[in-house]
Amino acid sequence: MRILLTGSEGQLGYELKRSLPSHHILIAVDRDDLDITNRSQVLAFFEEECPQLVINAAAYTAVDKAEDEKELAWDVNHKGAENLALACQHDEIAMVQISTDFVFSGKNHRPYSHEDDAESASVYGLSKHAGDKAVLNILGEKALVVRTSWLYSAHGNNFVKTMLKLMNELDQLGIIADQIGTPTWAATLAEGIWRLIEAKAEGIYHCADNGVASWYDFAVAIQEEALALGLLDKTIPIKAITTEDYPTPAARPAYSVMDKTRTEQELGITLPHWRVSLRNMLKEL
Repeated sequence: MRILLTGSEGQLGYELKRSLPSHHILIAVDRDDLDITNRSQVLAFFEEECPQLVINAAAYTAVDKAEDEKELAWDVNHKGAENLALACQHDEIAMVQISTDFVFSGKNHRPYSHEDDAESASVYGLSKHAGDKAVLNILGEKALVVRTSWLYSAHGNNFVKTMLKLMNELDQLGIIADQIGTPTWAATLAEGIWRLIEAKAEGIYHCADNGVASWYDFAVAIQEEALALGLLDKTIPIKAITTEDYPTPAARPAYSVMDKTRTEQELGITLPHWRVSLRNMLKEL
């Protein structure tokens, strides 16, 4: 298939390009190549390039800035997704919409199912959920929404690379310990997406690494694994702090672990534990 990939320069875009199955052709674009918020530009692009499937990995992901830049966040995350879905509907092709655990309120005390209601407390989460709903409503059985969480890779800016930088520069760190989720290597997500496409999956799926961690747990693991690989040459104290100790403009879900049962059963696989994926990603550095 000729597959249109938006957000191609992001972490997931990088991994999707790297793991592209040989029988597909990728039309990889970023915001400089295609403005997904411009409906006429999207329709013209489809007419020229004739994609047979779309993977929308483009998103406004600056969670805190989104509280001040609401219009921009909604334009990209909702209107952009809607424009792509309408173009797909016109050409009668399927679309994969990449989503996030931030669509959830975080009030659960069990992993979120793909059937659970989304009730985000942030502009980012609300705008992403609106985009997901638009894609599902417009395309029906030709829509696949894939939610993931706490994404990182060797490419781009992310928590892992920030921690490595700070651990080299500072004498100690304070990291939030009361927000619980699952770190996910973008390579895990990319492989899952390709498998779901091959399986002709439709509806909502959760694709992330397995296991549970706080940001504090994640930071401690990053230091331990990086030391073992020689990426760090010293150990610094890491202190567990609370969300109240580190207020941010956007509310984060206190608990956003997702149930991946549907994905694992559909694909006949067991997703890797986040600590194994972290080790493999750090080896790339």
